[in-house]
Amino acid sequence: MTDVIFREAVRADLPAIVALLADDVLGKARDFTQVDDAYEKAFADVTADPRNQLIVADSGGELVGCFQITYIPGLGRHGAERALIESVRVRSDLRGQGLGRRMMTWAIDQARERGCGLVQLTTDKSRHDAHRFYTSLGFVASHEGMKLPL
Repeated sequence: MTDVIFREAVRADLPAIVALLADDVLGKARDFTQVDDAYEKAFADVTADPRNQLIVADSGGELVGCFQITYIPGLGRHGAERALIESVRVRSDLRGQGLGRRMMTWAIDQARERGCGLVQLTTDKSRHDAHRFYTSLGFVASHEGMKLPL
């Protein structure tokens, strides 16, 4: 895919983003396929926050991927800001063709240009292919993540 651009999402992209989130083994169990009030509110909150970027991969007006970058200030690492990359999705029929690598490279470059000292992400323990992919990009599984559903 050579004609892909990365841009900030707009409201009209929301149905396609929701579809990408649900088009996934884990997403099928936790995401809906239709836009509802919860997605509307979350989209409004994310796009209004200057420390968040909801990015889409656009190929000729068709969304083929998405991810979110959150910039986190902190005192650790001598006050370095860190970039958290989440909700990385590539349309299922396009997986394995290099789009995910291009998306992640773009996101890492954005963090580097912003002066972040670290890029981090979480990935479900069951996603073995994703672990290999992130390792190939230079990520190291240096920490054990924990979550508490509320």
